[in-house]
Amino acid sequence: MTPLGELARIIEALLFLSPEPVCAEELAEATGGEAGEVAAALAELDRVYAPGARGLQLKRVGGGIAIATDPICEEAARRLLAKPRTPPLTPAQAETLAIVAYLQPVSRPEITRIRGVAAESATATLEERGFIEEAGRSQFGAVLYRTTDLFLRLFGLDSLKALPSVVEWDPSPEEQADLRDRLLQAGEQRMADRPGTPA
Repeated sequence: MTPLGELARIIEALLFLSPEPVCAEELAEATGGEAGEVAAALAELDRVYAPGARGLQLKRVGGGIAIATDPICEEAARRLLAKPRTPPLTPAQAETLAIVAYLQPVSRPEITRIRGVAAESATATLEERGFIEEAGRSQFGAVLYRTTDLFLRLFGLDSLKALPSVVEWDPSPEEQADLRDRLLQAGEQRMADRPGTPA
């Protein structure tokens, strides 16, 4: 039997995570709690989220329970959400950011060599958005880049030491050979599928 306060916290988290209202039966199934325990936990949350007490409320909608904002917040929420949202990173930007994160400080020519394509646009955008910044110059005079504190905050990292280890994704020689064969076959197939390509 889960203590009431702990069960209420778990249910609160489930309601926060769910994009749709959740019925009491689903909450009982997810938490392993009895129907009476779930009802008591919901009553505790009703008390905590009583109308007028906080910016959030528990709402009964369409046979389920949901966490919703207090109607008093509507105008301010509209103003906040009307602001332009930061667009997601493109694959090229994400790849470039990963290279900088793991190899910093690293120069743009090095990034280009690793990616196999020019990195000017991706590095310029990442710098403009505050994910990377200049970190001096290489011995050849190229600008070096490193990640910023904003990068750590947005990715939920305490420090660069919290980055996942690349060893987890380091392929074995057999995996490398298999990947190489599959890439060559895919390339050959693309060439064969092109109109006017001699057989």
